[in-house]
Amino acid sequence: MTRRLTAFFAALEALLVVAIGIAIPLVPLTIVWAAHFGFSPDWTVFWRAAVDIWLLGHGVDVTFTLDPLLAEGLGMPAAGDPIKVTIALLGLGLVTVLLGARAGGRIADAGHVLVGGVTAVVVFAAASLGATATALHAAARPSLWQALFLPATVFGVGLVAGVLRAGRSHDVGSTTAQRFGRWLDGVPVEVRAGVGAALRGGFAAVALTVAAASVIVALLFVVKFPEMIGLYETLHTEVVGGIAVTAGQLTVLPNLVLWAVAWLVGPGFAIGVGSHVSPLGTALGPLPALPVFGALPSTDSPFGYAGVLVPVVAAFLAGVAVRPALVRAVGYVSPVVVIAVAAGTGVVGGAVLGVLAAASAGAAGPGRLAVVGPDPVLVGLVAAAEFAVAAGLGMAAASRLPAPPRRPYSGT
Repeated sequence: MTRRLTAFFAALEALLVVAIGIAIPLVPLTIVWAAHFGFSPDWTVFWRAAVDIWLLGHGVDVTFTLDPLLAEGLGMPAAGDPIKVTIALLGLGLVTVLLGARAGGRIADAGHVLVGGVTAVVVFAAASLGATATALHAAARPSLWQALFLPATVFGVGLVAGVLRAGRSHDVGSTTAQRFGRWLDGVPVEVRAGVGAALRGGFAAVALTVAAASVIVALLFVVKFPEMIGLYETLHTEVVGGIAVTAGQLTVLPNLVLWAVAWLVGPGFAIGVGSHVSPLGTALGPLPALPVFGALPSTDSPFGYAGVLVPVVAAFLAGVAVRPALVRAVGYVSPVVVIAVAAGTGVVGGAVLGVLAAASAGAAGPGRLAVVGPDPVLVGLVAAAEFAVAAGLGMAAASRLPAPPRRPYSGT
């Protein structure tokens, strides 16, 4: 495929991802417009709402301002003040990453990866900015510069992941790969093997912890199902409204999983200023009447401290898993190497969880809802310490296993 055809194909892929992303909130909103409001309001209101929701899913700040006369009529003069919502609805961002990975694989198969990748990201950024321009309104105003860069960055992450995955089975970017390989050949094998073990250990510990948190959230939904149904009933929504509320809650499902990760690590999370949910205790104030919040623990659990074992066990298993490859590469693994790799595992895992915690937190509304989610710095630091110690113990325990045969180490 020629460069021009690749660029055209990549542009279409980017536009398709933007269209699908906006359609996810737009479809239920349009159903509400038709079934509940009888086509009477201006449909562009729902279009703007869908674009705002999509932008929030990619970390774009949106400032909401209620009409002052309406706020005063409701007896809430302060509600006319601007309210900046900064929390990301990570479900929509996750969809963009997955679709971006698919697009990256297709672009890699078409050839001319650099041209196709750059074109896709640029077109995605332009489409995001264009959609934002159509949604600008005094009542809800997204940040223009964030709308230009943040969604395109999220898409770019998925795109790169898709290209790298395709590169394992195709000759993708051979010149760049060869140059990188020659550079790696000049790095001592001990350094390459140690850095590779730390990267694999850190990401493995994070993946296992997130997987355990996902299972815990699913179990909470099952156990707390009556409470969630009770909250649905208090909303007095009809069938169409209930579907729209459920669709909206699905966009924050990844946030809930990452809050569960913060709980397992130890620091926990907050749902409003002055609140906290952690193994140390639970103190919740007034919560929004969203059914999904019915799954939150309302009291302290006597077994809460057991949850902290999850990231410890995850890092321990990661340490056990990475040692054989390290032994194959360098032979004898000294205690200094174990300590260095364990520390690297902690740094990598803590940094990743800190970034994920930051993405899941932010301001969700006025007043006490200005603080929602975990403290990313605290989560990252505690996770780094837990991962480092547990990974070191895992590598030490794996030393009792039979040593694998040594073979040349080809990379990280």
